[in-house]
Amino acid sequence: MTSTGAPLLLGIDLSTQQLKVVLIAADTLSVVHEASVNYDADLPSYRTTNGAVVGPEEGRVTSPVQMWLDALDLVLERTQSAGVDFGRVVGIGGAAQQHGSVYWSSDAPLLLASLDPSRPLGSQGHLSPHAFALPDAPIWQDSSTTRECQELERAVGGAQVLSDLTGSRAYERFTGEQIARIRKLNPRAYTQTLSISLISSFLASLLLQRIAPIEVSDASGMNLMNVLTCKWEDTLLEACGGSELRAKLGPEPVPGGDALGKIGSWWVRRWGFNPECIIAPFTGDNPATVAALSAPGDAILSLGTSTTFLLSIPPPPSNAAPKRTTTSHLLAHPTSPSGHIAMLCYKSGALAREHVRDRYANIADGTTGANSSAKWSRFEELMRASPPGNDGYLGFYFPQREIVPPNVIGEYFFKVRAPHSSGGGAESDIAAIPESAFPAPRHPRAIVESQFLSIKSRVADILPPDAAPLRRLLLAGGSSANAAIQQVAADVFGMHTYVADAETGTKEAAALGGAMLARYAWWRDIEGRQGSFEEMMAEVARCAHHVGDMKLVAVPDGKAARVYDTLVDAYERCEKLVIETCRKKSDV
Repeated sequence: MTSTGAPLLLGIDLSTQQLKVVLIAADTLSVVHEASVNYDADLPSYRTTNGAVVGPEEGRVTSPVQMWLDALDLVLERTQSAGVDFGRVVGIGGAAQQHGSVYWSSDAPLLLASLDPSRPLGSQGHLSPHAFALPDAPIWQDSSTTRECQELERAVGGAQVLSDLTGSRAYERFTGEQIARIRKLNPRAYTQTLSISLISSFLASLLLQRIAPIEVSDASGMNLMNVLTCKWEDTLLEACGGSELRAKLGPEPVPGGDALGKIGSWWVRRWGFNPECIIAPFTGDNPATVAALSAPGDAILSLGTSTTFLLSIPPPPSNAAPKRTTTSHLLAHPTSPSGHIAMLCYKSGALAREHVRDRYANIADGTTGANSSAKWSRFEELMRASPPGNDGYLGFYFPQREIVPPNVIGEYFFKVRAPHSSGGGAESDIAAIPESAFPAPRHPRAIVESQFLSIKSRVADILPPDAAPLRRLLLAGGSSANAAIQQVAADVFGMHTYVADAETGTKEAAALGGAMLARYAWWRDIEGRQGSFEEMMAEVARCAHHVGDMKLVAVPDGKAARVYDTLVDAYERCEKLVIETCRKKSDV
């Protein structure tokens, strides 16, 4: 990186499989350095698979908190070794996988405040294990709390009532349900818990060396906060964690543009950070992606470990409340008071695509040991070899219990006999088929099409009734660089499709969003500004014309778009058959 002495902003993203950092110039927001740690590859002693530990209980999925501490040490070491001067960093913000939670013990405040600069953060006995009431954090892939979901919805009067309150019905991965399960099954650990952080506020707590408040947008994924008032809802707190939960969660959630305070002394003495460096509230990875990429009229399709579809919803012109449904999520916006984010979230994102890649993307030459890059090249080649609509072959791939549609699992295959006919045809046009009747080279296109058709079939339900047509589709996440996937996205959604310009940006949108939120907090705190996030961005753009540059990567093909329009009805009918099949299996 160029050493100019100009101030920098640091964004950190603690995602499911990696810890990533992005540094940007404070004046232009251009990316000057990136680094990452892959948990499985770089920290193999934790024996995680895709960053997680499955079991031992049915549906239980966690990650070791100690692993995240080691990852933070390692990513900072790599960044400093690359020549980054942390003394130039004037603000730090960040993001994390949503819904996961960390349980601090009564020893945590003293241990955080007295960190020893001669020891790494992850050094045994430094913070871990004594700072934590639980060594492992439940994460968003967990599906063990079905009973707690049912109990919470009953407590408030049903799924729609809960969605009206919090923006979402009860979901197994949500933090409130996770807290309820821990309180029930491990009451000793719950009693020993002084404070509960989201993974995002856990990171901020480490940097501040004191327990940080939870940020409003990430708090929206807990089933504990009123999504309209952005305050904790006492009825939900009592139902999930009893009368003591409010004290464990701390103060009311804070907006993303605040400055929480200055960086802790351990970071100054060990890594050379500027003692005046401010810490912004850390948010969820999805809200951070919105902050990094979105403008009015944009839709974001994030193709990471999960697949998420995001829309910024501006404050309504009247007092009318935004839409809340039982199949989507409404989140508070991190920087826009009274604004919201509408979201569809799928657990079977990259993991399902990688599953299909590993099974079918190396079949041509019989090599089973091909590396990841070669398999993705073959995956893309097979996608291009199949036409839009996949000649009517439609596949559903759920390696884990899914979020949308809820709790489906397994693989299901169909042949749509008339995929090009207007209106989707009659019931007889659809036939369930065994995997053996599904041509193997069709699987790569099938998984991408089915994931995108699921979103397309639900977009109208999450848009405000008076919303203008969506303007463009922005892709983020690891799979956003795949040219074949880019084209299918453009064709399915019928929109010009963009990614961040590689010359001025990064594909790590969540980490970038964290850095930009730090820039906003710094702009308001240090420079004394009172304007909006959009006003800050406009001010920067007047001096740096590439700010927010997006590269057009795919234009919808009219013929292909019409094929997908006619497939939506067939997709919806096949999905209903999958749901019914899974329901019957669960009843047995």
